[in-house]
Formats: sequence, C-alpha cells, structure tokens
Amino acid sequence: MVRYIELIRNTLSDVKEIMPWDLVERLEENPGILIVDVRERHEFDFLHIKGSINVPRGVLESACEWDYEETEPELVQARERAVVVVCRSGHRSLLAAHSLQVLGYENVVSLRTGLRGWNDYEEPLVNNTGEPVDPEAADDFFTAKLRPDQRVPRVKK
Repeated sequence: MVRYIELIRNTLSDVKEIMPWDLVERLEENPGILIVDVRERHEFDFLHIKGSINVPRGVLESACEWDYEETEPELVQARERAVVVVCRSGHRSLLAAHSLQVLGYENVVSLRTGLRGWNDYEEPLVNNTGEPVDPEAADDFFTAKLRPDQRVPRVKK
C-alpha cells in the first residue's frame, strides 16, 4: 500500500516545481500565465492569488474537457499555455499538475510550498470580493487544526 506522502514523492520526478519567487518573476515576464488553484471552494473564497481560477482537485480532470458540468473553458483552452497549479501546501497541486500533464498540458508546473509559502514570501492574497487578506489571518488559516480523532492513535500500555 502506498501512503499519501509516498504518492506525492513518486510524482516529484514527473512534475516540475517552482518557488514563490519564481512565480513572481514569471508573472512579471508573462502576465498571461494561468494560475489554477485546486483547493476547495471555501478555501479559495477565503484567500487566493488575484487572477487565479478555482478548479477543485476533485473535478479537475472533467473541468479540462468540453461537455461536462465542471468544464472550465479557460482551462480547456490552456493546453499550450503556461499553467501554474497551486494549493495550500504544494501537495494537491503536485498531483493536479501530474494529471494535467497526462491530459496533454505542455507547460505546467506546481507551486512548491503552496500558498503558505506564497504568504510567507509576503506576496499578496485576496478574498472572494477582491479585498486584500491580512498575512496574519492567512497564517492562521494555513495552520493545521487537527481534531484528536485525526491523529495517529496512541497505543495504551
């Protein structure tokens, strides 16, 4: 059985990653880069990179094709366009970028460190109304909040 983190590691050899400062440079050189945020809608609504589109990981593959309820026309037409996939930490985006490559996207990369790293690099994030998100509020949002039942069970002695 392969665990989630092993799946991520196995994908690293197939997908190119860039750091937040690389994305800043790329956006300066090519403002037409398509940024695809694969987090869930509520995550995207709270904060995202201005100009990015939200295509949750669960519907990504059908969003890349015509004639589906999830079809995202800008994404369907981006197979030859520069695409950067982002998520919270860089894990979902790595898997999503791999899927896009399999589906024929020619110039796709994943944002290593995700939006947490983007925020740590002090790059701006906006909410669903386009207003800036305070970096400290973003830090709090990105902090894992595990319930006790989500942690590895401890063996009683």
